[in-house]
Amino acid sequence: MSSLKSESRAPLAVIAGEEADYERFNLAHDAVALWEDGARTDNRRGTYEWWYFDARLDDGSSLVVVFMNKDLATPSHPLTPTIRLNLDLADGRNFQKLATFTPDTWHAGTSHADVRIGDNRFTGDLHTYRIQATIEEITVDVTLVAEVGAWRPQTGYLLYGPRRNKEFAWLPSVPKGSVTASYSIGDEVHATTGVGYHDHNWGNTSLVKLIHNWYWARGQAGPYTVIASLVTAHKRDGYAELPIFMLARDGEVVADDSHRVQFEAHDTYIDETTGKPVAAVTRYTYSLDDECWTVTLMRDRNLAGSRMIDDIHGPKRVLARLARFDGAYMRFAGRLAIEHYRGSDLVERHSDDAIWELMYFGHARLGAGSLAQIPSS
Repeated sequence: MSSLKSESRAPLAVIAGEEADYERFNLAHDAVALWEDGARTDNRRGTYEWWYFDARLDDGSSLVVVFMNKDLATPSHPLTPTIRLNLDLADGRNFQKLATFTPDTWHAGTSHADVRIGDNRFTGDLHTYRIQATIEEITVDVTLVAEVGAWRPQTGYLLYGPRRNKEFAWLPSVPKGSVTASYSIGDEVHATTGVGYHDHNWGNTSLVKLIHNWYWARGQAGPYTVIASLVTAHKRDGYAELPIFMLARDGEVVADDSHRVQFEAHDTYIDETTGKPVAAVTRYTYSLDDECWTVTLMRDRNLAGSRMIDDIHGPKRVLARLARFDGAYMRFAGRLAIEHYRGSDLVERHSDDAIWELMYFGHARLGAGSLAQIPSS
């Protein structure tokens, strides 16, 4: 089990939630403004930004589409519009596409989400989104309509370092929405519906320098929608653990105070492809007075697993090897269970299929307290 430990000194990584933070970022406590999903950086060196969408579709497939202004691991690079597209089909076929474009193809509006990379688009207004992308033989056309309103963990900013001037920000613009989608693989055309999610991220410091790893999940079961994550800071920031949690019932948020969350990791194994320790079972427990909710994710299989260095080519790959960079990304499929307790009584339990991820920028931690040392439950 990985516990959230308090420190006597000021933490070097925090979720910004003080009144001064809201004033600094010009944000309201209880509402997300339309402009917050617009462009939040100016693409200068040192910054990065992306708009993310995923869906679990009724035909058994799953889809991920990400529009990025540059590779998130290399914010010091100039504007390099990039689209990532992952399509997993029910018949076992898997397509993972990554395409880069010239800077003149990029447009990102500031009043709302309006991102265009050539003929590809990711646009919306916190309620309805249209996502269209083509990479090689794969074309997708998606409409996403929000069923749970936009939400953020406090200000949405994770701040790092003693001056708290290093930023990574996160806005779940559509925690849950209905999806109408068509996708084609060459001449093979599919049309379906499903459930989807959209968030927006940006920052001013390479994630490789800020974050050791994160677990991130979103899903639905019964009347509940959940977003759950544990972000572990880099070694220089003391491996500080920042839990992020939102639970909505029938579209209304019932739990989202990160200070009330306890994270557990069980049945850890070493992934053969990436060499990283992975928890086959992760659990988030949220306690409020005499009520408690547990959100448990149980892995069945990997949907994706890759070393980031394999996507780096030429001189950059040589430099990455010299820097001993061994980042990895894994995406899993399995079961999500949500349990609600009142005192010791189980009030309700719901379960469904889910997809979640482990992003790993740092080296595997082999010392005490690392996931590699956690015993199986």
